[in-house]
Amino acid sequence: MRADVRQVADGTYLVHGSNTNWVILTDGDAVTLVDTGYPGDRPLVLDSLEQVGSSPQAVTAVLITHAHNDHLGSAEYLHNTYGTPVLLHEAEVPHARREFLQQVTVGDVLKNIWRPGVLPWMVHTIRSGGTEQHPVASAEAFPGAGGSLDLPGRPVPVHTPGHTSGHCAFHLPDSGIVVSGDALVSGHPTSRIKGPQLLPDMFHHERERAVASLDILEALDAETLLPGHGPLHTGPVREAARRAREHAI
Repeated sequence: MRADVRQVADGTYLVHGSNTNWVILTDGDAVTLVDTGYPGDRPLVLDSLEQVGSSPQAVTAVLITHAHNDHLGSAEYLHNTYGTPVLLHEAEVPHARREFLQQVTVGDVLKNIWRPGVLPWMVHTIRSGGTEQHPVASAEAFPGAGGSLDLPGRPVPVHTPGHTSGHCAFHLPDSGIVVSGDALVSGHPTSRIKGPQLLPDMFHHERERAVASLDILEALDAETLLPGHGPLHTGPVREAARRAREHAI
């Protein structure tokens, strides 16, 4: 099985894993990898790097939008095997180290098992290693005091709390792109909504903050959304954020 890799701009690729997306940013031979899918997506992560003419050895850093198992899956593997730094918002670092866990519980899922799509999503999650814990003991906070990171793609971290306390999107101002993680998605197996939306309520650590973070995304100047779940979304990100807010009310 091959990863579904789509080039969306020069040096920018959106990859659809089994149920989660990640993003590859290239600059010459160097790469920034944003998120890493489920633990079971590792072959797809490695294949996606190969498809863009790269390799795990070329990954300068792994940026994690948030430390849920379906985004953190191969981060510790890449660090242990290749020495790759794993970087997150400072509030998300202890989450990645599993000093605490802000993730939907089995009880929450069982309460929602009657909803369309939840049972097959749960089965897929288990099969993909989504209930395993792969803490990143070496997780570090983004360096510097704001602005773009000195990494391929020059991503700008944008703190968008709510889904988790340290959730971050990444703005690529030069190409008009927002990598939104789970702060704003365009679909999910447990949702019947099509297009820009918040994830269902059970997935958010603090739903009110997740809704408020849509204001932060609305203020970004971008025309392309690369979400953590769902297809590529084109059109003003401010309109995507407004649409998600309408669905959330």
